[in-house]
Amino acid sequence: MARSPEGCQTRAAPQPGGLPNKSGKDAATPRRRYGALETPASRVHSLPVRGHRRARVVWAGAALTAAALRLFSGCTQPIAVDSPLEALGDPNLSWRKHLGAMQALDVHPVEPDYLTALHEMMWRPGYTPATREEAFERLGRHDVQRLKRTCRQWLPRLGTPAWRARLCELIAENGWFELTPALVSSWARPTGFVDDMERAEYAALVRLHGQDNVIGVVFGILFDPTETSSALRARCWELLNRLGHRDQVISMLTEQPIPAEDGLLGDLRAGAVDLGVVPHTREEILWIQKLREPARAEFYAQASAVVAGLSERRRRTLNVRDLPILVAVSIHDPPLLAASTQELYERLRDRLATARHHIDPDRFEGYPGTYRQRLRGHKQSLTWGDLAAMLLALRAVAVPQVAAHLFDYARRDRVDRSCEYGGVITLDAKGRFEVLEFPPRFRRRDNEFIASQEMLDTAYTAVFHFHNHAQRYRNVRYAGPGIGDVNYADNMRANCLVFTFINAETLNIDFYRHGRVIVDLGEVKLP
Repeated sequence: MARSPEGCQTRAAPQPGGLPNKSGKDAATPRRRYGALETPASRVHSLPVRGHRRARVVWAGAALTAAALRLFSGCTQPIAVDSPLEALGDPNLSWRKHLGAMQALDVHPVEPDYLTALHEMMWRPGYTPATREEAFERLGRHDVQRLKRTCRQWLPRLGTPAWRARLCELIAENGWFELTPALVSSWARPTGFVDDMERAEYAALVRLHGQDNVIGVVFGILFDPTETSSALRARCWELLNRLGHRDQVISMLTEQPIPAEDGLLGDLRAGAVDLGVVPHTREEILWIQKLREPARAEFYAQASAVVAGLSERRRRTLNVRDLPILVAVSIHDPPLLAASTQELYERLRDRLATARHHIDPDRFEGYPGTYRQRLRGHKQSLTWGDLAAMLLALRAVAVPQVAAHLFDYARRDRVDRSCEYGGVITLDAKGRFEVLEFPPRFRRRDNEFIASQEMLDTAYTAVFHFHNHAQRYRNVRYAGPGIGDVNYADNMRANCLVFTFINAETLNIDFYRHGRVIVDLGEVKLP
């Protein structure tokens, strides 16, 4: 089966809630008005004035867009429909018909089915922003508390940028301070090609709380032990890291008193103290929480012991993905723990100097950014953990039993046209490298591997995530990760490998992780 130009699409299956709020209270109306966290003045970082000017630009742009849509849509009269309620349930109808249906149902008392239809129009795909705003206005008159709950639940998930921007405006215009968590949660979700300080959510927060208080509000939610949504607090953590407040977050995490019942911050502080790592993202927060579970106590103790023997300088460079690497290195190559980053780089450089590489310079043509695939191209960004991971990968595939398993798995993958194969490379009970196979969560096409929840649960203590590019024996054109694989690494922040058939007796091996770090590690030969 021919592969698509974008290459393999490796994905993680949706985790059941990720950082779940089992009580469902994340969607409920908050009980309080959110204010800025009270911290020493030296800790509060005000945003630059230019950010406020940007917020005004976003606000004006969103308002003009919404006004233009309403003007264009409202230049003709509403159209009457035979079944108004049925018409509202069809997003493919015109704005004029939707307006006609609403006007026909605008009677007193308002029917419950009509209100339900209006609520669904707020978030269901397909409706125009003008139609949604008409629904918003009616719900504001007849069902305002439920409207707030709908906004709280769906604002962070809306896929229509114009409507999301307008809804942020409407929240601020109405002075709905209790929807601050919804604005923060939505703001925390990255939007491609849009600067965080140009987002409509930020503009709304500025209007509600004032420019100098926005960051304090986000800190306030993160460090509020009464906030019942761990998912929201994790988004705040990720947002503050992304906005450049990581040092302030770490300082407050390690210095501020944490109530015993605050499981989230308790886990994060333990990770910082015991393991020397502080997460950057929600996925890494979940990673730390999983390592703290009793089922992984043995690994946690091993990792803590290794980290305790490292220098303070080395500990400051660690990432969550480095923990399985440290444990494996302590078993297979302990002297590596004392080696400097430069020493590891030189050792890996020498290993790769004689290796045969398979790099297509046009692999990512048309995609923004750079995608270097040689070691020297990443020298400035490689960490000690990256280099140790790559040396460990070369050591693992040099084990005949591991190589034989990889070739057998790739051969089976080649004849299966329903999906790609993948799994993890980990250590068994005796500390030996072991390849664990996991069937994909879904089977959809031959150039995609979707990691199952079982694989992700196992991967928290595994050394590498991996998958194959094995559609044919001569598959050199697709050596290395595809854009979907790169996105997977960005989301999971794990150490990843991809094995590609060069011929029936040769696999190419590439290491990759988040931030577009891709290094061709050469070839693996059939034992």
